[in-house]
Amino acid sequence: MRETPAGIAATLPAQVRHLVIVLGDQLDLQSTALQDFDPTRDVVWMAEVREESTHVGSAKQRIAVFLSAMRHFWAALQGMGYPVSYTRLEDADNPGTLALQLRQSIARLQPAALVMTAPGDWRVLRDVRAVAAQQQLPLDIRDDAHFYSTVRDFAAYAEGRKQLRLEYWYRALRQKHGILMDGDAPCGGQWNFDADNRESFGKAGPQNLPAPTRFAPDAVTQEVMALVQTRFADHPGRLDTFGWPVTRAQALEALQAFITQRLPLFGKYEDAIWAGEAWLYHSHLSCALNLKLLNPREVLQAAEAAYRQGHAPLAAVEGFVRQILGWREYVRGIYWTQMPDYLQLNALDAQAELPAWYWSGETDMACLRDAITQTLEHGYAHHIQRLMVTGLYALLLGAKPQAVHAWYLAVYVDAVEWVELPNTLGMSQFGDGGLMASKPYVASGKYIHRMSNHCKGCRFDPAQSTGERACPFTTLYWDFLARHEPLLKKNPRMAMQLKNLGRLDAPARDAIAAQAAAHRAAQANTAKP
Repeated sequence: MRETPAGIAATLPAQVRHLVIVLGDQLDLQSTALQDFDPTRDVVWMAEVREESTHVGSAKQRIAVFLSAMRHFWAALQGMGYPVSYTRLEDADNPGTLALQLRQSIARLQPAALVMTAPGDWRVLRDVRAVAAQQQLPLDIRDDAHFYSTVRDFAAYAEGRKQLRLEYWYRALRQKHGILMDGDAPCGGQWNFDADNRESFGKAGPQNLPAPTRFAPDAVTQEVMALVQTRFADHPGRLDTFGWPVTRAQALEALQAFITQRLPLFGKYEDAIWAGEAWLYHSHLSCALNLKLLNPREVLQAAEAAYRQGHAPLAAVEGFVRQILGWREYVRGIYWTQMPDYLQLNALDAQAELPAWYWSGETDMACLRDAITQTLEHGYAHHIQRLMVTGLYALLLGAKPQAVHAWYLAVYVDAVEWVELPNTLGMSQFGDGGLMASKPYVASGKYIHRMSNHCKGCRFDPAQSTGERACPFTTLYWDFLARHEPLLKKNPRMAMQLKNLGRLDAPARDAIAAQAAAHRAAQANTAKP
């Protein structure tokens, strides 16, 4: 039995009843997989395997946050007397894949059954089921209590509906769980305060920003960082800026800091961007939530309490609640009811490769340079940077949605496939043809000009669609509408944008098409092998 970093080890049972599988994004002592755990008969099974960092070429920060959080959780389990079978990445007998390591452990421990909380990745579920079947072992898959709804709930809700839309699912959950409700009515008399949450910072920029809540790497994290630098030296990103919460205590501290320091202005500026400012008023809690270091119930309870106590305005709190109770639950339902076919969807037949500068940030487009450089530095970008900068460009360029998905899954510390894939392929890239979102999220460079200060120092002009200074976003925006006009005409929410397209005469359209083609050709020459 391997010892924890603290040198504590529990004796493994002679006869193992349940081998309880705990994945790297299930780091919760209250997990459903552990609810009836008997330390005299059961063993927790955890494994670090290379495959989880290489199947999409994960960035260094993403690898480090998972490994560090796993090792801290391992120490917490054994400190409480849980017998744990833990395989480290550097162990000599580590075969490199979850399935192979699980088979090895089954052969050694001879459990009577396998137990796990439902995973967040369809690929992992497939592999564990295959091992259980091959080994002829019962596999008990339990609901994940880190959600307000089950996949069965969402499937029942979706059955028979011609369209699936977040807003109605979100309202149903608000009512069912009594969140931000005054009796039977939503607080403030309306469900959605989006219109109040779209302000930019103005020319002066953000003022008196609170410092982000970051955590100095301890000995365990430093050991992991050294391992990542050695084993994954050619992976993108950097580690000298690492400061993510990797323990339950750190996650709770980060939650309290957000509620106290940033939630009051979160809503007002949640869509705003400012060059060189990575953190702004966002929560930075998605990584801790997706690792299960935080439960969404405690997060939303804290946010609602801030509203009830007069600390934060309703628009800010509702916007935050919608991200967690709305989008988080909705995308999970989409993912698990549509996989595995969902991963292959490409409704717009987009075939371009992502330019190589998505892995370096070396581009003349100021907004993309800032968002990608920040992403590689911290493993983080806020939702508008992801949707309306890096995602928007890929959509307008016509990048393969699967390539865009692989990039997002690789570079962000909070990326687990159940949440990342629908947000990327569906919402950002419209690869599912409108299953998840009601329209393509497309805009010209003028949107970025309105919501940020990037255009001021950029060599491109967002008002120009052709010529030497034409903003690629603006050129590609009009070209996108023209190329997909027959499909977009079927969508009433695109009527205004298509009406504006109709004002362009034939020479203008031809000039835009030519400039867009030249831009695509130039980017194709930089595509990553």
